[in-house]
Formats: sequence, C-alpha cells, structure tokens
Amino acid sequence: MAAIGAVLILLGGMLAHFTQTSNGIRIEDVRFKGAAGNTMSALVYIPPNASERSPAPGILAVHGYINSRETQDGFAIEFARRGYVVVALDQTGHGYSDPPAFAHGFGGPDGLAYLRSLPYVDKDNIGLEGHSMGGWTVLAAAAAMPDAYKSVVLEGSSTGKPFAAEGTPTWPRNLAVVFSQYDEFSQIMWGSEYAKNVPASGKLAAVFGATAPIEPGRIYGDIAKGTARVLYTPAITHPADHFSHEAIGHSLAWFGRTLTGGTPLPPTDQIWLRKEIGTLIALLGFLVFLLGAFELLLAWSAFAPLRVKPAQPDATTDPLPSGGRWWTTFWISALLPAVTYYPAFALGNAWLPASRLLPQAFTTQIVVWGLLNAVITLALLPLLPTRASRKGVAGQAVLIALATVAAGALVVWLADRLFKIDFRFWVVALKLPSATQCIIMLIYIVPFTLFFVVALHALHRNFSRPGAPALAHYTTTILTLTLGFVVLIGGQYLAMWLGGKLINPFPASPVVPLSTIIGIQFIPLLAAVAVISTFTWRRTGTSLPGALICGLLVTWYVVAGTATQAAI
Repeated sequence: MAAIGAVLILLGGMLAHFTQTSNGIRIEDVRFKGAAGNTMSALVYIPPNASERSPAPGILAVHGYINSRETQDGFAIEFARRGYVVVALDQTGHGYSDPPAFAHGFGGPDGLAYLRSLPYVDKDNIGLEGHSMGGWTVLAAAAAMPDAYKSVVLEGSSTGKPFAAEGTPTWPRNLAVVFSQYDEFSQIMWGSEYAKNVPASGKLAAVFGATAPIEPGRIYGDIAKGTARVLYTPAITHPADHFSHEAIGHSLAWFGRTLTGGTPLPPTDQIWLRKEIGTLIALLGFLVFLLGAFELLLAWSAFAPLRVKPAQPDATTDPLPSGGRWWTTFWISALLPAVTYYPAFALGNAWLPASRLLPQAFTTQIVVWGLLNAVITLALLPLLPTRASRKGVAGQAVLIALATVAAGALVVWLADRLFKIDFRFWVVALKLPSATQCIIMLIYIVPFTLFFVVALHALHRNFSRPGAPALAHYTTTILTLTLGFVVLIGGQYLAMWLGGKLINPFPASPVVPLSTIIGIQFIPLLAAVAVISTFTWRRTGTSLPGALICGLLVTWYVVAGTATQAAI
C-alpha cells in the first residue's frame, strides 16, 4: 500500500507539475519583506515571454479568507499561459505570510509593490484579481497605489464596507465584478439578501454610476479612461468562483480587454483542471501511503504488542446492537455532530475570539464543536455495548501514530520540493505548515486528539467487531461520521438552490455562511478519518492508534489551512 500510495503521489505530482509549468512557465516560491518588516509569501508564475528586455504584463492574484496562494492556481495558471507574470499572494496571516490576518491591508499593498519591483514586469500593464477577501486585498492595494494598476477583477467580492474603500464610477479603475447567482455572502458584499438580486443593488449601482439595475455582460464606462465596469453572474456558489471555467474565463476576457501584451488565447482555452486532478490523485495517494506506512511499522517487532490476528465474530463475547437499537444508535451517532455544528460555531465566535492563547478563530470554533461532542459522547458511553479493552498498548500507539504522520509529512515535503504542489482538490487541501503554524499546532493538538480518542472509541464500540466483512465495516463507519454533514450541507445548498439563500438558525450571528462552506470540508475529512480509524482498528483491535493519528493529522490540516488572526 505504501508503494501504491507513493506511485499515486508521483503520477499526480507529475500531472500537476507539467500542467502548471506548461509552455515554459517557471514557478518561484518567494518570501519578501512588507513595508512594516513583515514577511510575505507568494508563488510567482513567470511565462517565457517575460524578460528584462521585454517586460510582460503582471497580475496580482489573491485568495479568499482561510485559504492560501494555491487556491488561486486556476487563475494563476491561465494568466501565465497568456503571458502574464502572476504573483499569487498569501494574505497576511494565511499560508506562509506573517500573522495577523487583516493587517497591513491584508498584504495587498506589499504584494503590488513586490509585483512592480520585478524587472521583467511591464509596470504600465498591471491587473489585480482577488476572490472574496482577496478582493478587499487587491482593493487595499489599489487604494494605496492608485496609479500602479490598470484594471481589477473582483471574484465574489465587493467595494465598500466592511473592509474596502467605497467604490465610485471612477474608482477602482476598469472594474469587472464576477458575482455568482448563489453566492453565500451577497448581504455582506452588496447589501442584497439574495445573490440573484445583486444586479439591482444600490451599492453596485453607485459603483457603476447607473440608476437602473445593472445588465450582466454589458460594459459601462470607458476602458481608455479607466472608468469601465462590467458585471458577470455565473450560476455557481461563492467557493466555486475559483473552481469554475466560466468564472475564470470572465477574468481572462476582462484582462484581455484592459491589458496589452501577453499571448492572446480564447477564454475557453483552459487547462487548470488537470492540475487539480493531479493534486487530487496525490491527495488520495497520501491517504493510501499513510495506511501503508502504518502497516509497515506494525510489522516491526517494536510494535508487536499492538498487532492482532484476524478473527471471526463472536456475538456471545462481543455483542453489538441489532435491529431497531442498531438503527437508533446509528442515527444518533450520525446526526448529533451535525446538530451541534452551528451552535458550537456560534458559541466559539461569541465567547472565544482570537487571542495569543487561541490565535486561530475558526480552529477554536472547530475545537469547541469537538469538545462539545466529546462531552456528550462521554455522557452516553454507559449506554453503549460493553467491549473488552486492550491494556498496556498506549505507549506503542503513541509511537506508531507519530511515526506514521511523520512519514506522511515527509512525502508532502518531497512533493513540495519536487513539484511545487500541496495535496488538494478545490477547498480540501493539505499543505506543509509554517514554523509559526507548527507552534500553533501545539496549542490545538490536545483538544483535537481528545475529541478523536473519545469519538472513535464510541464509534468502534458501537459498530466494529472482530472479523467483520471489510466492505460493510468501512461503509458503516464512513456513513456514521459523514452522513449528518451530508444531510446538513446538502440541505443548506438545496435551500440555496430553491429559495436563493442559506437557512440561518442564528440570525444575529455571522457564522452560518462561512461555517457552511467550512462544513463542506468536514465530509471528505471525516470520511478519511473513518478509513484511517477502521483500517488501524482492524489490525490492532483498539481505536487508540487511529485516534492519535487522526488527532495529529486533523490538527495539521486545520491549522495549516486556515487564518491566524492573532500574533503569538
């Protein structure tokens, strides 16, 4: 399995690498100092036509909140294929840029200054593109350096409050707004309760200098004077803006109209999805490799006390719920984590703001959810089937978990060094943590691990038995951990599709739109937890090794993938 996983990582990494470097594009991983002395991070995509003798147009491309520079790879790859130098920036407090988030104009002015400092960039042909909070980042750059750019694309973003300067018919220059028909943030962005009504927003009309609803696709103003405006409304959601041929195509078309130079290509000519498929293959390969590494380690004599031989089920010594009791247990186990999801996030948001002790607001909210469910599970443990527990294996469980995750970290590091990729697909991404994030992991690893120790102990007391058929066993544990979130997130987007907006059980709390998008990640992440936990349980007869691996892995995943709102 470790060999198969390594091959998948190699094949996926090669596909991703050759896609993002097609036609001679070079990618540089850079760190540079901001005006305040803070360290900023970016990936720079350099097309072959860019040189000091023949500078190429440049684009600053910025991801949204709780993402990182790789999230913009669809835009960056396609911009670079068209001859634009691209600086794909990590906002402050994201990825490898210094915290805190929101500081120094989100890092936008520093990013634009760095782009303009590159000797192979045509300083008279610079575009700004940002998704969500990345839009506010590039608007901060436009406000700080009003003559340093030529045009802007806001993907799922807006001018004005809460975090940008107010837009006017003349600022920012040559503006394209790509705002989807099912965007979860239409209220905060454009003051419209329903995303489909954004064309009639008064806030948007003020930017366009119009008195009637904005007609999507129509160009208002004059490109030559810098007053051009256009609105595009693809039928997608907010997180789909950076994973959409249509949304990316609109930005390509706009920069093709407003910037000169580069290599003209039709907006429909896009290859970025191959890179996402490559990193998805690598992500799946990582999971397979992790399981294989565990099995290899388990074969060592040092871990012999952990191993158990395959056994046949024995209902007299290993009872499980059956019939109606089994289904009751299953539905409570599946739905309880989803039922507590929004309340836990609202509680964490209200009572535990980011601080030096808890520097990542959303990680803290996830921890609140985990600990709440751990407490409920502990209260219900006396009602669960009595199971024989293994004694004297805690030390080996800790060591094998550390060694397994260390092997996984090694292949992520090698993929970064060889192919300049992390392991991702759309909003699901596993990347190397920065030094600061490694310290932050020490803060959150205990509560995360405690949650998994309790939750996976209950999972296997309820639904695992020696000798269980593999397919049924894995299917049961995967569904138990994910079905509640499938129902919750699926129900929310069904409501969005049918009614035009998400259902908000806490109207006074701002957490629902963003926590719903975060909840999308819970489905594949908890499925991976179920696979790892079931795989290790079937070989050791205890939930502890899998719980420790998942505690380490999920802490890594969450801390490295979200924003740090407070300096430590």
